[in-house]
Amino acid sequence: MSLIEADSLEKSYDDVDALDGINLEVDKGEIVGVIGPNGAGKSTLMKILTGQLEYDSGNVQVFGRDPQKEKIQIKKRMGILPEREDPPSFLTGREYFEFVSDIRKTDFDTETWVEKFNLEGKMDKPTLELSKGERQKLMIAQAFYHEPELVFIDEPLVNLDPIVQEEAKKLFRDRRDDGGTVFLCTHVISLAEELCDRVLFLKDGKVIDEITEVENLKDKFLEEE
Repeated sequence: MSLIEADSLEKSYDDVDALDGINLEVDKGEIVGVIGPNGAGKSTLMKILTGQLEYDSGNVQVFGRDPQKEKIQIKKRMGILPEREDPPSFLTGREYFEFVSDIRKTDFDTETWVEKFNLEGKMDKPTLELSKGERQKLMIAQAFYHEPELVFIDEPLVNLDPIVQEEAKKLFRDRRDDGGTVFLCTHVISLAEELCDRVLFLKDGKVIDEITEVENLKDKFLEEE
C-alpha cells in the first residue's frame, strides 16, 4: 500500500476550484516534488494531506487512514514544515524544542541540532530575537528530529544561507535513504531537479503531468506553462 493515495480529490473556496479531481500515489522511500504556478493548489493539497484542511469530495488515505477523520493518528508518524511559519515568539529556542518534545512524547536531542545548524549561543534567546534564518532552522529541526516516516515540507530553504541550505538538503536525502518519504512543495525548479525522484506538476487544481526524468525539469515546466 502507498503511504499517500488520493482519488478524485476536490476542494473549492466559494466558486474557485482549488483542487479539481486530484489523483496521486506516493510510496515509501522517495522524495516527491509538487511544483506549479501560484494558485495551482499546492498548499491546499499539502494542508489536506496533513489533516489541517477538510476536503469536499473524493478519497484520501495517508498511512491507510483518512486525514480528515484520523488526523491525530497520522500526525504521530509525520513531520510538517509549513511555509513561512515561525516558532512561538515568546519561547526561547530551547523551550520550543522542549514544547515539541512534550507534544510528541519523544526526546529531542537538542545539542545535535544546535551543532548541525550552528545555533550555539542562540537557544536561550526568545525566538523573536533570532534572525529569519535561525527561526527556519528551528522549524526544520522540529519536523525531522523524531525521524518521521513521512515529512511534508513547503519551501524549506527560505531565508537559509547557502551552507545551511546544503546541510538541509543532505538531511532530506538522508531521510529518504533511511526509508522515509519526503513530500516537497516548491516554486524553486532547481531544488526539485536536485532532490526529487519524481515531480508532479499542478495547474488549475489538476495534476497535468508526472515527471520522472527531472534533470531537465525547467524545460518541461516551461512547456507546460
